Amino acid sequence: MSVPGDAFGVAPVGADAAAQPHRPGARWWHAPLTELPGVGTATADRAAAIGIGDLGALLEHLPSRYLAYDSARPVAGLTDGEEATVRVVLESIRVIPTRRRGLKIVRAKVHDATGSISAVWFNQAYLAGVLEPGDELMIRGQVRLRPDRQITVKAHEVLGASSSEGIHTEGMVPVYPATEALPARRLREMVDAARPYAASAPEVLPSWMRARVKVGTRADALAALHFPRNAREPRSARRRLAFEELLVLQLGLIAVRRHEETARRAPALRGTGEISGAVRAALPFTLTREQERVAREVSRDIARDQPMRRLLQGEVGAGKTVVAALACAQAVEAGAQAAILVPTETLAEQHLRTLDAMLAPAGIQPVLITGNVPKAERERREMAVATGTAQVVVGTQALLMGSVTFHRLGLVVVDEQHRFGVEQRQALADQSVDDGASAHLLYMTATPIPRTLALTAYGDLRVSSIRGRPPGRSDIATRWVRDAEREMAYDDVRAELRRGRQAYVICPLVEDGESGIRARSATAEFARLRDGAFSDFRVGLAHGAMKPDERRAAMAAFAAGETDVLVATTVVEVGIDVPNATVMLIEDADRFGLAQLHQLRGRVGRGEFPGQCLVFAEPTAEEGMRRLEALVQTNDGFRLADIDLDIRGEGSIMGLRQSGPTDLRFARLSRDRRTLAQARQVARATLRRDPHLADPEHTLLAHAVRRAFPDMPRLLDA
Repeated sequence: MSVPGDAFGVAPVGADAAAQPHRPGARWWHAPLTELPGVGTATADRAAAIGIGDLGALLEHLPSRYLAYDSARPVAGLTDGEEATVRVVLESIRVIPTRRRGLKIVRAKVHDATGSISAVWFNQAYLAGVLEPGDELMIRGQVRLRPDRQITVKAHEVLGASSSEGIHTEGMVPVYPATEALPARRLREMVDAARPYAASAPEVLPSWMRARVKVGTRADALAALHFPRNAREPRSARRRLAFEELLVLQLGLIAVRRHEETARRAPALRGTGEISGAVRAALPFTLTREQERVAREVSRDIARDQPMRRLLQGEVGAGKTVVAALACAQAVEAGAQAAILVPTETLAEQHLRTLDAMLAPAGIQPVLITGNVPKAERERREMAVATGTAQVVVGTQALLMGSVTFHRLGLVVVDEQHRFGVEQRQALADQSVDDGASAHLLYMTATPIPRTLALTAYGDLRVSSIRGRPPGRSDIATRWVRDAEREMAYDDVRAELRRGRQAYVICPLVEDGESGIRARSATAEFARLRDGAFSDFRVGLAHGAMKPDERRAAMAAFAAGETDVLVATTVVEVGIDVPNATVMLIEDADRFGLAQLHQLRGRVGRGEFPGQCLVFAEPTAEEGMRRLEALVQTNDGFRLADIDLDIRGEGSIMGLRQSGPTDLRFARLSRDRRTLAQARQVARATLRRDPHLADPEHTLLAHAVRRAFPDMPRLLDA
């Protein structure tokens, strides 16, 4: 079944092939730019500098926007004050000097069959030596009929100089991402010259699939994007390219998961309930419905002999740790060990305290391994891990060192997983029970991930979400404070401190002048607040440039209530739990990302007293304003994640994973949610129909998947 070439409202590429010297074949897609008339090595080098290395790359360099110009009008039909396009003949041209230094005016007399008018250019004196009387021009500009008749030129082109007319001045004029060395006008001319070669675009989607999702060919999509006849055509064409890109990604991610489940095996950690039951019974709270659901999902996964690869997301305080503790208990019941990998020593120590309290009723004592553990003690703990005496291990990257070996590792929990590379996480998981086996992996993040991002960057993982806050957690009121309201806000903080509560003050910098950024620093703010606004209270300081022992001592003093205010950088973002802290004051809040602001806010309201977050900022950029407005409006981290995606875009998709397929070129997750869902549905159907993409009609699709996942050459073989 085929799809008509006119699926985008344009004639199929190559429809006028009879008028062309030849119909380009597939080899032309990778031909050098110098094949185009008028493109020499210097222009080709400038194009290569922005990633355009051949004709295919040029045709995939898509417009960022369009200028909607109307068709050429007769001179006699022009109206004062309008912007219009005219087709005229040049009569005369001259440069007019001015008293203003650096300003030169070029004035030309032009006419058509209905009348004459003056054309004016600013600071383009070279035109007087390029244009000649008798040249036929297309001119676009602002019309002024009084006191004299003239058009101030915005764009022009000499007709007859190329096979196309009006590419700069009529219809939907594409504007390309460009540089000073290779401006959009020159790119427009190059793409116009490459128009016939669009027919050689490789077609990845089989005809049955194009018919199912109602899209045309790749060649027609490129033609519609570069040479649209109306505003609808580019939208449909972008959807076609986005669908293909997302389909290839989804096929690869589904194949990665399938490969993990079939090519690797894992120890089946079937629990008896003896240890996990004791842990449950001793909990001082009842699990929420969300926590119960996720705990069951994890329990089922690790009971199978296929390696679990699950992402558990939930906000700070949502209860992810209790799910991890129950999974660790089940692993120990099955005769295996569990390891919890975290990015910082502070977070490792917090996890140790939490897990120690949860697992103690079952007789399990977790072991801590970090770079800060003295050598002799660390060797003793490593021996306990190697012999299996230590059943649950908590550690930083020190766990990844060669000196740490496990006796029977069955489960790895990676907290704040985005701070570790894929290879690091997998290396620890591969220290399993038997040779060739791989431990189960549970990734955890307190930064909720938008569903669309989860289906792309994390599409090879199964995703579990704990939504909402557990019972007993207080709400957090967030207020955006301008500088004029600073003293009133300080009054509110002092009132809270007098009630016996504590407060954080977060700054984006460690010291003034850091990286040339004008923003408040922790060291300067500490001195200012200690001697000023909070001079009646005990003020502490913690930042990443301090010696680890000093930083730990400052944070421990705050946790013990020995200081009232802790001035810090984002070192307190994770790993510190002070239920008595009720105020979070964030300086220059517009310099932080929305997810980070929400994470910082989660440090307060962790006890019986309600929390408040005061964000100080005077943002000048619209993006900063939108982030702060969103933060004030909702405490729902999942909602904020979606808003953040809309504001900043997805950025580097694989920067989140640090491995895997290339970043998206045509799709935008904030815009293409429905297309992503459709691509995932079609990918599943395709692999059910042809599990290895071995059918001849899927050959190019299989090649595209392998190119997108170069680290897994046998991806489709499983």
